[in-house]
Amino acid sequence: MNKYLKFFLLGFLFLQTQAMAQSSDPVLGIWKTMDEKTNQPASLIKIEEVHGQLTGTVLALMESPGETLVTHCHLCKDERRGKPIVGMVIMKGLKKDKLGYWSGGEILDPEEGDIYRVKIETDDGKILRVRGYIGFSLIGRTQHWVR
Repeated sequence: MNKYLKFFLLGFLFLQTQAMAQSSDPVLGIWKTMDEKTNQPASLIKIEEVHGQLTGTVLALMESPGETLVTHCHLCKDERRGKPIVGMVIMKGLKKDKLGYWSGGEILDPEEGDIYRVKIETDDGKILRVRGYIGFSLIGRTQHWVR
């Protein structure tokens, strides 16, 4: 009897773990941004769901050779002006379109202080396409973040 109970519990725990992994959206977690000039890692961003919307918080900044590391948002035009970038929420308000696809939010470029509309998407959970734009999605640029 004891063997069967252990087998049942292990099977149940395995199925629960699989269900939780499948219900989790692939955009959630920690992503590495890449410097567009040097193609080197620039920062770590934690994306999480809060009350049905996504937020992205800067966890760390990474120095690129030959580049000056910007540590504070000196050009921000809102309450984040002059604040440290590490710990700052730079992305918020995205709503889920479908698994791996979110839109309708905004993203801050802390080096320039500009705020853009944003949509993000991933098919494989390894590369996140982050599209920042003004007005229409056609007028903007896409960054690729990696795990």
